[in-house]
Order: sequence, then C-alpha cells, then structure tokens
Amino acid sequence: MITFPNPKINIGLNILKRRDDGFHDIETVFLPLTEEYGYLDGGLHDRLEITARTDGETTLKLIPATGDKGTDDIWPKDKDLCIKAYNELNAHYPLTGADIRLTKRIPTGAGLGGGSADAAFTLKMLNEIFSLGLGQEQLAEHAARIGSDVPFFIYNRPMLATGRGEILAPIENPVPEGFKIGVVTPGIPVSTAEAYSGAVPSMPETRLRDLIETLPLEQWKGRIINDFENSVFKKHPALKAIKDSLYEAGAVYASMSGSGSALYGIFAE
Repeated sequence: MITFPNPKINIGLNILKRRDDGFHDIETVFLPLTEEYGYLDGGLHDRLEITARTDGETTLKLIPATGDKGTDDIWPKDKDLCIKAYNELNAHYPLTGADIRLTKRIPTGAGLGGGSADAAFTLKMLNEIFSLGLGQEQLAEHAARIGSDVPFFIYNRPMLATGRGEILAPIENPVPEGFKIGVVTPGIPVSTAEAYSGAVPSMPETRLRDLIETLPLEQWKGRIINDFENSVFKKHPALKAIKDSLYEAGAVYASMSGSGSALYGIFAE
C-alpha cells in the first residue's frame, strides 16, 4: 500500500503562555498543503509504502528524495515516528509485522510537520492493512500519544489547534477560491527548542479564530502573525528577507510556518 503524506502550514501562531509541564499553550490554524486547499505544486510530499509481514518483524528503509538507494542504518529506528506509530498500534492490537519504506521530500526542521504526517499516515495505513476498523477519533487518540501535531494529520483538513496543538476544532478553509499557496523551503533547519527559547508568550488582543473568521485575506498582513518570527528572524535574517521577497513577488499574505524555517505566500490567481 502506498500513500503520499502531505505537509501543513500554520496560518497565525500565538504563543499564549508557558504551562507547568514545560510546554506552551498556543493557538494556530493548521492547513494541509494539498490541491484541495490551494497548494498547486504537489511535489512537496513524502512517499510512504507499507507491506504486511507475517513473521512479527518490522523493517524501516529511508530513501532520500535525491536517489533510489535506501538505507536502514543511519535513520534511528527508535526515534522514527513511523516506527513509533507501528509500536503504538501494536501495543493495543497485536500486528504481524510490516516493511516500511519512506521516501522523504518534506524537509525536517521546516515547520511543515513532515514527521507528524508520516506517523499519522502510518496509523491510517496500518488500520486499513490489518483491518482494525478504527475510526478517526480512535486513531487520533493513538496519534496524540506520538506527538502534538500528529492528530491533525489523521483528519487532514483545516483545523484550529489549541493547547499544545493537540486540541483540534474544524474550521472552514480560510483560503478562498481564487488564491494559491507557494512555499519556500530555504534549507535552514530551525529546531522547535531553538524557536521557543527566544519566544515571549503573550495574550493577543483579538483571538486568532475571531481574526480568521472576520478578516478577509487581503487584511491578514500585520494582523495575523506568527509569534516565532520575532526570535527566529533575529537569528536567521535570511528568512525575513525571503518573507519580504514573497510580498515583493505579489503575495497578498506571507508568513513563516510553525517554528520555521519554511515560508509561504498566498497569491491571487
């Protein structure tokens, strides 16, 4: 079975407060990067192939997007989210093993959720391959044990995310028809820890949901913001330059996605 895990972008990201558990409460809108929601490129996705085994063994092979030769030694299996997804389901519904083959095209450290997408698609594929009969809510419960962003990719539709990002509420597609999304992946990895280290939590005057639901897209600039940009742009001024270039190229709205370093622009077609 083969699927193509897609990335996501964040429209707005407010860091509200630091929690007692060390995480932060946030609010953001997750938008899948698929043609349905205005992303017309289609090349920025992973390729995930899973084949069932009957001997209880599980293998993982990572294939770089630049070549056909795969490897199963430099990719740490115990940290890979596809393996974590398999182990999560296997702990509750004993599986019979699987060969997992992952071609990475979504860059890591880009704020596009590639690893979370791979994990969620693995859960969905295993559910189908092994006929587990789990619904989306059940899969999302398993996904939440793997990572905060993973449940979103179970639903893979526009969502307002709160809490650590795991509390999801469906919203209408905030990008109207007649607009398209362009994404720049500059190859400058930014770790989430690095981004949070310079962020200052604060409560916005107007909550993100109210802005998304009341402001036309043409009025988002300067109103719908990503709190990570202040600290990340100071450390990586090249990213600020890319955002500026998106506006110079005619974007109606431009932003960094998540904790970076990918940036996107929304353009009128």
